Amino acid sequence: MAHVIVITGPSGVGKGTVIRLLRERIPAVRLSISATTRDPRPGERDGVEYHFLTESRFNQLIAEGAFAEHARYAGQLYGTLRSELERQGDGVVVLEIELQGARQIRESMPDALQVFIAPPSFETLRERLVGRGTDSQQTIDERLEVARNELKAQNEFSEVIINDRLGDAVDALERLVQTQLRGAVD
Repeated sequence: MAHVIVITGPSGVGKGTVIRLLRERIPAVRLSISATTRDPRPGERDGVEYHFLTESRFNQLIAEGAFAEHARYAGQLYGTLRSELERQGDGVVVLEIELQGARQIRESMPDALQVFIAPPSFETLRERLVGRGTDSQQTIDERLEVARNELKAQNEFSEVIINDRLGDAVDALERLVQTQLRGAVD
């Protein structure tokens, strides 16, 4: 099984961007594609950014034990399919998941590296969510309310990276991943 790195943090903190830039630097790092019941955003493709599922199919997969972790977030279901982790093989795989899922992975995979990406301030997070222009004001408000609670959970994580300057955040994550890759080779 692959070495698992869990990346979590509030919506809008830049997890996806940090991971994308990390993967440009270290192509050997693979990204597990999560499943979700939310609608695709413009440009998102099924099986590429997410596995887009109906709520009934998602619940069927939960009942079958198909998820390594799953959570409801901002009214939608998200999860990591066990088949996604199995198909990754050896090496390092990154899970970009919600706080609830990160806690589940911590229980089932205690060797997984847990990284929390935090904003420099709550106001910066608000500006990022509004600025990306993909969500309604109601969805933004819901995500910010969830973010307040998520930010309180930072101390649960072995590593916290403040995404104030994107390059610095990617550098910090790259150092952590390089350590994991060395462990994967040993």
